[in-house]
Amino acid sequence: MNPFLQEIQGIADLPMWFLVIITMWILLWKGLALWKAAKRNSSNWFVALLVINTVGIFEILYYYLFSEMKFNEDKKKIENKKIVRKDLTKQKAFLDE
Repeated sequence: MNPFLQEIQGIADLPMWFLVIITMWILLWKGLALWKAAKRNSSNWFVALLVINTVGIFEILYYYLFSEMKFNEDKKKIENKKIVRKDLTKQKAFLDE
């Protein structure tokens, strides 16, 4: 028999309640991670989270670790943009005089 078919047959031997709990766990974490990636406009992360299935492990890592690291980088970029805007307005005011 094909090894793939043997694996599928092995999954069918699991109790239904266990499959339901695992499915709910996966959907919960996948939903949270996809929601966070969408809010942050992280299209690459969104696609990766949508395609890669790791029983919630990848989603938990993204939700708590990777998205926070990205947030700090974005915060620094925003602060740098504010500084640049202030400098540009000062230069414009100086040139207008």
